Amino acid sequence: MNFIKLLEELSNKEVLSKKGSRREVFNQMKSFGKNAALASIPFGLAATSKNAKAATSSMAAAAFQADSTDVLNFALTLEYLEREFYQMGIDSGVIDASDQNVFTTISDHENAHVTFLLGALGDNAIDMPTFDFSGAPGGLDLDPFNDYPTFMALAQGFEDTGVRAYKGQAGALANDPTLLEYALQIHSVEARHAAQVRRMRGEKGWITQSENTLPSSFQAIYEGSTPESNTTQGGVDLAGNFPDLGGNDALTEAFDEPLTMDEVNAIASIFIVS
Repeated sequence: MNFIKLLEELSNKEVLSKKGSRREVFNQMKSFGKNAALASIPFGLAATSKNAKAATSSMAAAAFQADSTDVLNFALTLEYLEREFYQMGIDSGVIDASDQNVFTTISDHENAHVTFLLGALGDNAIDMPTFDFSGAPGGLDLDPFNDYPTFMALAQGFEDTGVRAYKGQAGALANDPTLLEYALQIHSVEARHAAQVRRMRGEKGWITQSENTLPSSFQAIYEGSTPESNTTQGGVDLAGNFPDLGGNDALTEAFDEPLTMDEVNAIASIFIVS
């Protein structure tokens, strides 16, 4: 299949203006061939869907829910938490020698993120909260700096939360391309951290459905207003469309979902004293 020809077809004025449901559009794209259709979904949906306009409006509206300073301080809180957690883990000696280099590298990244956000915020930057990684503020009794499996589990939880947290605030930075670019640069590194830690724990690098291999108290990391088990993307319910490509499990693995600021704050508050 000539992919350039496919793009020409999708950009044809008649195709772009044709009325029809998004389900119809999706089915039409299948006729181009399965592999080409999968690659072209974002183009076709963005170009032809009335709901795409609504989604764009919703993203724009998010910009008025929190200003850039609020979003950056929100990100700074998460980076403070991760930087402190990894530094305390390194200092405690709980980390296995074979994993020391990995967590030292991740710690360096988190320190760089904090430094960047402090510079971006200047006098508007919040002070670092007081953290309690036992989870006592949230009613837990963990011992991550004396028990390595617990340390690893918390590392996964923090990284998986961070990925979804940055994604959830993209709309609020939509009117500031420079800050959005910087946030996405951090976001992709957090995703690499998450995949690495998950694999170190014997998990897949991606999330299946809303599967939670952490303590049940951390299920909120994989749920939220749009849970990781979501099968609707861009207003199209894709469930059942890929039985020979891994089915709905693979479908949910192919898309990460956002968490709102309130949802992330509720998770982080388990470990924040003040």
